[in-house]
Amino acid sequence: MQLVMIRHGIAEDQKEFALTGRPDAQRPLTHEGIDKMKRGVRGLREIVPEINLIATSPYVRAVETAKLVAAAYKDVRTVIIHELVPTETGDAFVLWLRELKGVPVVAVVGHEPHLSKLASWLLTGHARSFIDFKKGAALAMEFEGAPAGGSGVLLWALTPRQLRDLDG
Repeated sequence: MQLVMIRHGIAEDQKEFALTGRPDAQRPLTHEGIDKMKRGVRGLREIVPEINLIATSPYVRAVETAKLVAAAYKDVRTVIIHELVPTETGDAFVLWLRELKGVPVVAVVGHEPHLSKLASWLLTGHARSFIDFKKGAALAMEFEGAPAGGSGVLLWALTPRQLRDLDG
């Protein structure tokens, strides 16, 4: 299985959005975030020609990002999973991921610092994060057997700008 991890695009300012009185989970992408993410997704498609399943956090900015990714791929199913909420554990995510036997390429859209901790743990087995996901960044890893802490093999990691540059 190949796992592509994507951080959501640029969202509205957290402090300004808080003034609306709405929960942070409802904070959407900005117009700039949408535009940059669309270009980044075209670059992603250059290096990941097929995605079989997209899973996203239920937060609005992640769902919006997942929709932009899905629009670039044919016949890809998108699901919202609680295991990508920033307060969830890596164990909960791995239990979900292990249920996907036979799905060759899974993309997930989430948040920081949750994604960097999760990616670091999957790659090394250690909880200490060594990755910094910028908004719109992505990385890919693969698992030969069942996903577990320390069982992932890094294939690539790209900044948002690098993804956009792939679009040419």
